[in-house]
Amino acid sequence: MVYDGALAEVIEQLGALPGIGPKSAQRLAFHLLAAEEEEVQVLADALLRLKRQVRFCDRCGNVSEQELCTLCQDQRRTEETLCVVEEPKDVMAIERTGEYRGRYHVLGGAINPLDGVGPDDLRIKQLMERLQAGETTEVILATDPNTEGEATATYIAMLLQPLGITVTRLASGLPVGGDLEYADEVTLGRAFAGRRDIGG
Repeated sequence: MVYDGALAEVIEQLGALPGIGPKSAQRLAFHLLAAEEEEVQVLADALLRLKRQVRFCDRCGNVSEQELCTLCQDQRRTEETLCVVEEPKDVMAIERTGEYRGRYHVLGGAINPLDGVGPDDLRIKQLMERLQAGETTEVILATDPNTEGEATATYIAMLLQPLGITVTRLASGLPVGGDLEYADEVTLGRAFAGRRDIGG
C-alpha cells in the first residue's frame, strides 16, 4: 500500500534519520498517528527546543546549552590529561566508565578523504591552540577503532610529537570497525585503563 499526504511525508522524514529503516519509519509514523495530539505536541516542542537551545561548547566542542559545557565548568577535573574524541556521544560513552577525570576535546568527526573530510574540516586547529597553554601533559587519542579513526589518531600524534606531550591511544579490547558509542562500560573501561603510548 502506498501512502500519500502528511503520512507519507512523516514516513519519509523519519526514514531519513540514521538507523531508521523504511519499516521502522512506518511503525513510528503510525504510532504518532495513534497518539494523543498533546503527546505529539510535546515531542514537536522538544525537537524545536533541541535545535534552538543546544549548541557546541566553545572550549571542547561537546554539546551544551551555554558557552561552556558542564564538564568544562567542572573545576574538579584535571587539566593534565586531554581526551580527544570524534563526537559528543563518545564523551558520554567514556564518562559512563567512571575511569576518566580529565578534560575533553571533540573533533567533530574523523579524517575521511572518501567523504571529503580532511584535517581542516575538524577541530584540530582548536586542539593545538588549547595545548599552547602548557597545562596538558598527556593527550589520549580516543578516536574510533576503524580506518578513519586510526588515520585521525596518527595525524594528530604526528602534529603533537614536537610539543613533547605524551600521546596515548586506547588499548585493545574495542572491536576494530566498531564505534565507542556501542561499546559496553567494562570493555571501554578496560581499554581506557590499558591505553598505550604511540608517540615517537
